[in-house]
Amino acid sequence: MSAKKIPITPIFMDLPTVAQAVALSTSTIERLEREGQFPKRRQLSGQRVGWLVREVQEWAESRPVSNLPPPPNTGAPKPRSSASA
Repeated sequence: MSAKKIPITPIFMDLPTVAQAVALSTSTIERLEREGQFPKRRQLSGQRVGWLVREVQEWAESRPVSNLPPPPNTGAPKPRSSASA
C-alpha cells in the first residue's frame, strides 16, 4: 500500500518566502519588523525562526489602498503616425 499524501497548509514562512509573498526585500522586512510595523518572527527551534502565515496575510490586508496614479506609460496604445514616407 502507498501512503496517502495529505495536503498541508503552511503555518510558518521563512524570511525569503515572506519577502517573496509580500513583494518586499528581506532587508525591508527586517527594518519594518524592528520598527514595529511588521509581524514579529516566532522561535521555532534553537536556531530557526518563522513568521505565521496568518499574521503576514493580516498585515498585507491591512495595508492602505494606494492613491498613487498608474505610470503614464500604461493605458491607451500609442497613436500611430499617419504620415507616409
